[in-house]
Parts: sequence; C-alpha cells; structure tokens
Amino acid sequence: MTDNTIFFEWLSFAIRWAHVVAGIAWIGSSFYFIALDLGLKKNPGLPEGVSGEEWQVHGGGFYRMQKYMVAPAELPEHLVWFKWESYATWLTGFLMLVVIYYFGADLYLIDLAVRDVDAPMAIAASVASLAVGWVIYDLLCKSPLGKSDTRLMVVLFGVLVAMAWAYTQLFTGRAAFLHLGAFTATIMSANVFFIIIPNQKIVVAEMKAGRTPPAHLGIQAKQRSLHNNYLTLPVIFFMLSNHYPLAFATAWNWLIAALIFLIGVLIRHFFYIKHRGGGFLVWPWVVSFILFVIIMWLSSAPRLSDGEAQASPSVLGFTEVTSFAEAREVVAARCVMCHAGEPAWPGMEAPPKGVRLDSDVAIALHAREIYLQAGVTSAMPPGNVSFITADERAILAAWYREGAAR
Repeated sequence: MTDNTIFFEWLSFAIRWAHVVAGIAWIGSSFYFIALDLGLKKNPGLPEGVSGEEWQVHGGGFYRMQKYMVAPAELPEHLVWFKWESYATWLTGFLMLVVIYYFGADLYLIDLAVRDVDAPMAIAASVASLAVGWVIYDLLCKSPLGKSDTRLMVVLFGVLVAMAWAYTQLFTGRAAFLHLGAFTATIMSANVFFIIIPNQKIVVAEMKAGRTPPAHLGIQAKQRSLHNNYLTLPVIFFMLSNHYPLAFATAWNWLIAALIFLIGVLIRHFFYIKHRGGGFLVWPWVVSFILFVIIMWLSSAPRLSDGEAQASPSVLGFTEVTSFAEAREVVAARCVMCHAGEPAWPGMEAPPKGVRLDSDVAIALHAREIYLQAGVTSAMPPGNVSFITADERAILAAWYREGAAR
C-alpha cells in the first residue's frame, strides 16, 4: 500500500509537470502567432500571394516574417508544424484527470452533499461530457450560426454557463471547475486535431498536386484558431482554480465560473485590438474590474435558491464569543483524520501540503486557512468525506471572525 501511494504521488507530480510544460509551449506559440498575424503590414513590393509582413528583432538577430493567405507557388521541402504542443497538453491533462480525479473519485470527484452517485457513473459522466462538448461546439460552428463570429460566441457562452451549472450539480466544486477547464481545453485541442491541422494538410497536398486549394479551408481554420485564442485565459484560470476555494467552493460557484469566462475573453480582446493596431482600450479593463468585484461579493453571498437556510453565527445562536474549544472540537472530529503526523485516512502517508492540525498551536497557526477552506467555503474536507455539517462550518467561521486565538 505504501509503495503504491508513493508511486501515484510521484506519477501525479510528473504528469502535472509535463502538463505545465506542454501548456506553456502551446499557449506561448498560440499567443505569438495571433500577435504576429494581427501585426502584419501590407508593404509595397511584397512577393505575389503575400498578404503582409512584419520585421522582428530578438536575441540579437532580425527576422522577416511573411504570410501567404493560401500558399506560395512552391512549397519548401521542410515545413514546421505547430501541433504536438496542443496534443501533449490535452493528453497530459487527461492523464491528470485520470490519476487524481478518477482513481481518487471518492475524495476529489464526488461530494455526497452535492450528488449521491457512485464512482463509475461519475467517471462515465466526466468522459461523456468532454466528448459531447466537442460535438455540440463543432455542430454550432458548422451551422448557419457559424457565419457570424459574434452570434456564435454568444451561443457558445450560453453553452459554457450551462455546463458550469451542470458540473457544480454533479461533482465537488474543485472537480467542477477542473472539468469546465477540461471541457473548454478539449474543444481547443480538438480544433487543432480535427480542423486546423487537417485543413492545412489538404492545402499542402493540393499545392503539391498543382491545384489551387479551396479558400474556405483557411477561413475555417482561422475561425477555430480565433476561438482558441479567446478561450485560453479562462482555461488557465480553471486549471489553477484548486488554489482558490472562494471561487470553486462557494454557493454561487457556477456563476463565478461564468464571469471568469467573461473576464478572460475581455482581456484577450484587449490584446487582440492592441496587436491589430487599435490602440489601448480602457473599457475591457473597467468591465473586468467590475466583474471581479461582483465575483468577490458572490464568493460570500448566501444561496437564494431551493430555500436552503445558510448557516451563520446569528442563525445558529452564536450570540456569545465562539470559544477555541468549540473550534478545536470541530477540527478534531472533521480534519485531524488527515491533518495529523500520522494520518488515519487509508493510503495517506503524510498530512496534505504538510498541514498538521493535531495540536492547539497548529490550529491557531492555521486559523486563516481553516476559515477559508472549511469555514466560509466547502473546499475542505474534499468531497466532504468527514461529513462536516453547516453548523460546524459556522462555528469555524465565527471563531475566526471573533479573534481566532481564544
């Protein structure tokens, strides 16, 4: 058991590292080519078929970049394809999903307080949602709606909001945000695999055969590339969201996710216009700031739906100062099974992130983390495996707000 636990821990680390490296390579090349494409100038004297060029300087050298809208009259023997970055990012991301959320479904994927489902059903729903997401997106793009980028993006945003709500009704908040990122990243990577690269290969084959490639192939590939560009920043947030319990583990997490999408798109739009020579737009930053303030408010707003009474010190009768003893009792009953020198949770060799809560001093030192992770949010325990109640969360929140050291 010990050897398996250590193996899976290091396997998770290795896959995560590979995922980050691949993601940096994919995002970096994507951002670079979008900026390059928008910065091209139609200078006089360009070769036939060249739509624009840009001179760049980097590392002590000068680069003359030229873009052919279809293809040059003669192709070179060697072409550099930018595809493996996308494939490697998705594959390593899916492996992370398997190792952490599928093998650890009872801990990280399922929250019985959200939905009482067994692990195989939850995993099946996870895999199916990724595949169905691509099918829906692709059909929308190929429908008459796809002729208008604006209308298409509005409808796609509606799909993403619906998925955000659906995921939060099925999985833990942490898993819901991770899946929303995987849902979007699957669309992005599938764009590369099924549309962008195949279209480019057809263009190359047509050119080598002496035929003129169909223009719509390039138009379709560019549209999908533009979508990938706008979706990148939200995906980055969702991939890192497990560090932000105030986002994923609160009552309005699905709405927060929707607003995160808008903020990411607005920031990418700012850079899109800037690289195109449209100047410094202020309004995307103003709107993003307003949306972020709304997110901050939503992170502590009570749920208004389904008539659930939200636990709070006043509702639960905490009119007197909540004592340290009360908070310690909750921590001992609900947290110490994992956060101890020798965790009692099966297969756990050390307390998560090295956090121990098995002494009064340790509890006092980690008061802020207890408040954020288990008081005002439901991030801990993961999947609520220790069945902490709303009343107990309120005790921890009240204790911290009233001083946390009593």
